[in-house]
Amino acid sequence: MPDHPSGTKLPFPSPLFPAPTPASLPLPLPISASLGPILSQSHAEQHSYRQTYPTCGMEQQYSSVLGSDVLGHHPSSSSSPQSALAWARASAKCLNFNSMLILLPVCRNLLSFLRGTCSCCRRTLRKQLDHNLAFHKLVAYTLALLTGTALCGLGHGGDREVTIRPRTAACLLSSPRSLHHHQPLHPSPIPLLLQTVEYVAFTTIPGLTGVIITLALILMVTSSTEFIRRNYFEVFWYTHHLFIIYFAGLVIHGIAGLVRGQTEESIKEVHPHHCGSGGMDVGGETLPFPLGCSNPLLSSIPQSWKWVLAPVLLYIFERILRVWRARQKVVVTKVVMHPARVLELQMQKKGLHMEVGQYIFVNCPSISLLEWHPFTLTSAPEEDFFSIHIRAAGDWTERLIDTFQQQKIEVDGPFGTASEDVFQYEVAMLVGAGIGVTPFASILKSIWYKFQQGDQTLKTKKIYFYWLCRDTEAFAWFNDLLASLEQRMAESGKADFLTYRLFLTGWDTSIHWMLLHVDTVTGLRHKTIFGRPMWNSEFTAVAAAHPRSVVGVFLCGPGPLAKSLQKSCHQHSSLDPRKVKFYFNKENF
Repeated sequence: MPDHPSGTKLPFPSPLFPAPTPASLPLPLPISASLGPILSQSHAEQHSYRQTYPTCGMEQQYSSVLGSDVLGHHPSSSSSPQSALAWARASAKCLNFNSMLILLPVCRNLLSFLRGTCSCCRRTLRKQLDHNLAFHKLVAYTLALLTGTALCGLGHGGDREVTIRPRTAACLLSSPRSLHHHQPLHPSPIPLLLQTVEYVAFTTIPGLTGVIITLALILMVTSSTEFIRRNYFEVFWYTHHLFIIYFAGLVIHGIAGLVRGQTEESIKEVHPHHCGSGGMDVGGETLPFPLGCSNPLLSSIPQSWKWVLAPVLLYIFERILRVWRARQKVVVTKVVMHPARVLELQMQKKGLHMEVGQYIFVNCPSISLLEWHPFTLTSAPEEDFFSIHIRAAGDWTERLIDTFQQQKIEVDGPFGTASEDVFQYEVAMLVGAGIGVTPFASILKSIWYKFQQGDQTLKTKKIYFYWLCRDTEAFAWFNDLLASLEQRMAESGKADFLTYRLFLTGWDTSIHWMLLHVDTVTGLRHKTIFGRPMWNSEFTAVAAAHPRSVVGVFLCGPGPLAKSLQKSCHQHSSLDPRKVKFYFNKENF
């Protein structure tokens, strides 16, 4: 190996470093040629640097920080491996940020606390808390997209020819091993010849943890589809706990120091832009090095843990609180089996205080130790017990209904929902589909108690209640409440306070002609309507009856119905702030 005049052995000739001619032997390029854009302090400086030194472009600089110094493409190519690796590293940075956000929307106690503290805030601000699951899904999809981008970038940037062109060799020889010696320092600890996709993926800590993170994310995303959650909730529940592996792998991912950068202390002494003015061959002239430039120090400090530490600790506290509350004794005081396989459980638990529209999570250890299912509370805050109605809709609920004999029940909650704000509106439209009527059972019961107690603080003046069911059996368990409420309103002289419309979507023509002044299906004063509601007509009638009111529309039902109601709210809301306005609210749990 030939010697440099300074006495340092040059790394060529070799398969990786073909011997250059004396005339083509490059002098060391500045540190900024390999680390400039990453370490620069302003976009303007980066732009100025790229204009001044086009020999090693931005792609090569990203590549140098990633340890990808051996390149087989011209650095100016937009499809070069350097550019792909820059995309990969940028995606990794965004992954840290989104991983910080992913846990916050599912911290139910945090959301309940924020909902309570925001009770005096503007309505639009409080409503944002109702979109927690939508935000959680959006962040999850973003994580999946960023992971795919990072994988494509690493795959494209790692699968390359190990060929050094003279122009690229100039960049290599300027690597920050020394400002005064022609010895390249690879920021990556992996030997140059072993930097292949297969080697990195399956023999290094970053590679193995990257594979594990990717597999965990794929399983969580694919098992979160609407079909899986509705029909195979257990699959969704168990695979979602792979988030533990995901976060563990994310924290460990950077321990090996595959990506290194110049330390803050070194930047103060050997600033890239100060020391980067020397050693560059510009127009056949070599610029001298400024005084005071010495060897830069590189370090690799994992960054991911800094992003996820706070939300992970918050979520751990959340789970500890859930376990502690779940261990508190729950007494089942009454069990009622209603038609259409609807099981009503009335329970008592010390320290449980509820509001209308809230929900709880229920666990039955004899069925499954780990499965927790959400159910809306159907009791009123004024009652000395809390109740839920469970409809057979899957393996877990089927087994609970078939085998329930005073089994042990664990409860976590209650947690707030959009329905808590129902009494903040002068006029409310409550829409329930099937078993989705449960949160409104709590609201109507609470209204019944408020009328009994002569509550003068009730802001709500009118309620429109809509219930959509497929068959007549579904109405049975709710009839008694509606009949009692109907009678109480009439006795109080407020028969017009509640208007309810029951829609039987799977109707039978044999009973259609039997409807008289009292409904033959429910026995109530208001008749059952066969078919589906015409929402345009309903909203038009409400807007005409309350031309200057703020109307809250509350739904517990399927997505297509939510889209229809939300569209109607926009269509029938006046732009004039003095006229009627509809606000849409949907249950999400």
